[in-house]
Amino acid sequence: MCAWHQTYGLPVLLTNSSNNYGPWQFPEKLIPLMVLNALHSRSLPVYGDGLNTRDRLYVEDHANALIRAFEYGQTGERYNIGGQNEVTNIELVNTLCATLEELAPRR
Repeated sequence: MCAWHQTYGLPVLLTNSSNNYGPWQFPEKLIPLMVLNALHSRSLPVYGDGLNTRDRLYVEDHANALIRAFEYGQTGERYNIGGQNEVTNIELVNTLCATLEELAPRR
């Protein structure tokens, strides 16, 4: 895209983002998989040691950031869109389990 911008003047702007989560996310992704498995008393497969760190961004926040970049960004520029919410996979799974236990305790 940058080459097309430089060569032909194509008005582009580029964005890079964190991992998105939210409504309609594919069920095999970490958050929906852990929630669904926990609610159905299935195993919670955390691969490796669970210490991989990811930044996650709610999908509506990402959409709003894209709109702002489109409205206020400069042609040819690149924008990083992050959630500033880095956690390890195992921390996230533990938080999800604690939240589910609070909202829907096991009987």
